[in-house]
Amino acid sequence: MSTLAGFRVLMTTDAVGGVWSYATALCAALAARGADLHLVSMGPPPRPDQRAMLGRTGVRLIETDLALEWQDPDAHHFDHARRMLLALEREIRPDVVHLNSFREAAFDWRAPVLIVAHSCVHSWGIACKETAFLQEQRWQRYRARVADGLQHAASWVAPSCAFGEVIGRLYEPRRPGTLIWNGTASRSRARDGKETDGKETFVLAAGRMWDKAKNLRALAAAADGVPCPIYVAGAGPDDTIAPPHLQMLGELSHRDVSNCMARAAIFASPALYEPFGLSVLEAATAGCALVLADIPTFRELWQDAAVFVVPTDVRALRSTLGWLATDDRARAMLQEAARQRADRYTVGRMATSYAELYRGLRTQAAPEPQLNILAEACA
Repeated sequence: MSTLAGFRVLMTTDAVGGVWSYATALCAALAARGADLHLVSMGPPPRPDQRAMLGRTGVRLIETDLALEWQDPDAHHFDHARRMLLALEREIRPDVVHLNSFREAAFDWRAPVLIVAHSCVHSWGIACKETAFLQEQRWQRYRARVADGLQHAASWVAPSCAFGEVIGRLYEPRRPGTLIWNGTASRSRARDGKETDGKETFVLAAGRMWDKAKNLRALAAAADGVPCPIYVAGAGPDDTIAPPHLQMLGELSHRDVSNCMARAAIFASPALYEPFGLSVLEAATAGCALVLADIPTFRELWQDAAVFVVPTDVRALRSTLGWLATDDRARAMLQEAARQRADRYTVGRMATSYAELYRGLRTQAAPEPQLNILAEACA
């Protein structure tokens, strides 16, 4: 394990989606290697159960009232963010500033700045065929801020080759990106070829029903006729109205979602847009058979370890879920394939890659452009 003893990192995050799970897992792993982590939350404050995910890692959590860039496309809060974050840098004196967003990279940082590209509004709009609003002036200003951030960053990371190529096409950053897969903690499990004890024949999905990218309405349309229950962990279209044939679990803590994954036999993600898909990785680690949208990211990460369906083909989705619900042997084979593939995407491997990148940035060595090298292997 490479050490980071005495290495100080200022990292930004948000508590809206999977970025929080990514950031807290990475911070804990880096802290275990001796790094001094200062995690700055932006946007809505983390819930108590989210704060608990940091445990006793020694990571310092700094909660702010700073708006996320997609919440502030006109950049009304840009100067406020600059004053607050640069004041934190003067206090912390980090060796590296790790941003899980884009526009803040354009600030006058003293330390080298790393951007991790988790998502952006323009790539979301294109994938979801919601492009009309992108021509509005405020979203053009947002796009310019994202591009400016990428130009100022000393390095940038993509969690998949597919999304790195999207960022490259949209914003044309002057430096090549580095590929670092997201990771999750592995679970102990029996490798006897049988379904894990405690598995129940139901389908689980995760995401906000109103987010077109998650495409959960296709799952709702496919659910009628599937011979097992289908549960969705996440906010529904309305707190009082559940879509027909789906059982909405509402917003759950990360621990409760993990417990559901441990019981679920099948995990479905018919997403139109997914730069990585951390929930898919967590489900695979928990031994779920995967039914995934046939999109470039999922093909890259889960080829030969999942069943793929065209995300708009409701009949194919219904047929696939029905088949896996009733075919014990096929389901067990897919569960084991998902578990084995998940072993490739671990927190330890992720932390090692970031530790190497951090050290290269501190010494001002140009990081290896892994994205270009690994893109061929992922093709």
